[in-house]
Amino acid sequence: MPIASNFTSIYSKEWDINFSQCFPNGSLKYTELCNILQLTAAAHSEIGGISFSDMQKFNQAWVLSKMRVEITELPKWKDTIIVKTWINSLENSRSVRAFEVEINGKKIIGSETYWAVFNTKTRRPESLALPYEHFELYENKKATSKSFSKISLIDTSEIVFERSVVLSDLDIVNHVNNVKYLEWCMDLTDEYLILKQKLDSFEMNFLKELSLKDPIEIHESINKSNNIFSITKEKKTCFVLQLNWK
Repeated sequence: MPIASNFTSIYSKEWDINFSQCFPNGSLKYTELCNILQLTAAAHSEIGGISFSDMQKFNQAWVLSKMRVEITELPKWKDTIIVKTWINSLENSRSVRAFEVEINGKKIIGSETYWAVFNTKTRRPESLALPYEHFELYENKKATSKSFSKISLIDTSEIVFERSVVLSDLDIVNHVNNVKYLEWCMDLTDEYLILKQKLDSFEMNFLKELSLKDPIEIHESINKSNNIFSITKEKKTCFVLQLNWK
């Protein structure tokens, strides 16, 4: 679609938190937070002319490669939040996008995300086929205190769960949606730490896509400051998550 008349390079969207998005303690689930961020990015790309529908004319889609989220506090049921997003960098097949979540004018969450342009037929990265020069880039406007880091896998990590990919795990790009990886690992985490909001930040690296019926193993290593999960298929690492505790 053409660029919308109300397009701006910094985009804000209001979200009302409903009960289906919350933990039993009434706080927003981390997976739902990531869904909201992803949907806000999609809405921004829609008015900017680089949405999924626009890109599919060239068999392209945006896929998430890395994500860092820093949390001061979580929104709660019935809260209204404002999510702001902008692009730090965009060149060829790669883009860094930032997010801030506010409630009553106070920033409570910041996120930095790294996206790649992906050909949905060849399943390979490639340069964006659409014009994007109308997006102003904000290289120095950071939403997080730290940028992406290299997550160090530990050889002594244990296999804590095995499963196969099912239909409900897949998204419109026909691979496991990025939020599903987080959900699988969060479900294996000490519920006390989650419900008491002990999570200070988390970081995810998406390395290889997973498809329907793929068999996977989930590995975990634990220490006082963080939990590190990895998801493997046939001994190859597809995903890594680091949960950093307060």
